[in-house]
Amino acid sequence: MIRNITLFLFIALSTSLVAQEIGYETISDIPYYAEEVRRQDSYIGERCLLDIYYPVNKKDFTTVVWFHGGGLTGGNKELPEALKNKGLCIVGVNYRLAPGVKAPAYIEDAAAAVAWVFKNIGRYGGDSSRIFVSGHSAGGYLSMMIGLDKQYLAVHGIDADSIAGLIPFSGQAITHFTIRKENDIDDKQPVIDKYAPLFHVRSDAPPMLLITGDRELEMLGRYEENAYLARMMKVAGHQDTRLLELQGYGHDMAYPAFPLMLNEITRLNREKK
Repeated sequence: MIRNITLFLFIALSTSLVAQEIGYETISDIPYYAEEVRRQDSYIGERCLLDIYYPVNKKDFTTVVWFHGGGLTGGNKELPEALKNKGLCIVGVNYRLAPGVKAPAYIEDAAAAVAWVFKNIGRYGGDSSRIFVSGHSAGGYLSMMIGLDKQYLAVHGIDADSIAGLIPFSGQAITHFTIRKENDIDDKQPVIDKYAPLFHVRSDAPPMLLITGDRELEMLGRYEENAYLARMMKVAGHQDTRLLELQGYGHDMAYPAFPLMLNEITRLNREKK
């Protein structure tokens, strides 16, 4: 009798664990511009695609929109392995690249992709109030630009303040070096203009966690740019900007940064309840 009860409990527990296991699906190469826009520009049709990796048996999940790096001149969309199997949705985005386009085309693409997520994530079971925007290097720059300069998402009827959190990895806080090059400005000449996240500091922006590598190992000035951005956000009255410097890591600092991202998402989701 005892053996039968034990077997029953074991089967019940196993069934419960299987029922709770989260499955995932990936859909690739979804266009995020309307068909009429794609017809007018073949480069948009080629590059402006996204991949979505989402939990199929979980409702109201959190989404991370991830922009790849590559200096705004290279790279391709990716679904970071460190974010998989965490109960999250990941959206990996391609955007047009220089020299095929110039600023602000790639910023506009980033905004169009995030707007697509806001308008469509509910179809997959996601919660549009839990959309985080992130990326590494150039991708971090794009995430800050569309999160701080509200005009880009406003074109699509989205308030940038609806973003649950900005978590850029080693993003450029001054005007991006590729944009400076487009305007014949030396890449070592610091510029802060309308294409600089620093130009758009404001008190009512989404929560922002800035993560960089070691100041002595990073790309030239990258930590200091982020430190200045963090300081100016606080001076502007923003209540939730933090900066983390990963000692011992250079610009390739994404691997140790992902756990920090996950912790930040957990914190902000908990505070939202």
